[in-house]
Amino acid sequence: MPKNKGKGGKNRKRGKNEADDEKRELVFKEDGQEYAQVLRMLGNGRCEAMCIDGSKRLCHIRGKMHKKVWIAAGDIILVGLRDYQDDKADVILKYMPDEARLLKAYGELPETTRLNEGIAGGLDEEDEAAGDDYVEFEDEDIDKI
Repeated sequence: MPKNKGKGGKNRKRGKNEADDEKRELVFKEDGQEYAQVLRMLGNGRCEAMCIDGSKRLCHIRGKMHKKVWIAAGDIILVGLRDYQDDKADVILKYMPDEARLLKAYGELPETTRLNEGIAGGLDEEDEAAGDDYVEFEDEDIDKI
């Protein structure tokens, strides 16, 4: 018998027929749901998220999203609250960056929510003063050191 040398069949090699890049309809929260921002990933399909209502919850990534939708720290997600456990929730949906900006523009997210846009790219407008924390040395000072 031949040994299996791959990681799946022809459907894996061909690629799944999932086109998530196209525009999708913006989903708003309903009763029993809340917006949250991921604080850190814990592994095993779980993450710690700060909900918009002010409570920190342990969130479980549902099986349909597990290993298909990658969630990182700072992402905006929609969580389903549990009736019997207030400190735990289930991740229903991950918002793309442009969808998160739209939610903020519609007033669904508070203005104090930091989206991950300019964090990796450099300083934002309000952080311009934070760039003045360095000390500048003259050539003579460097020679003394």
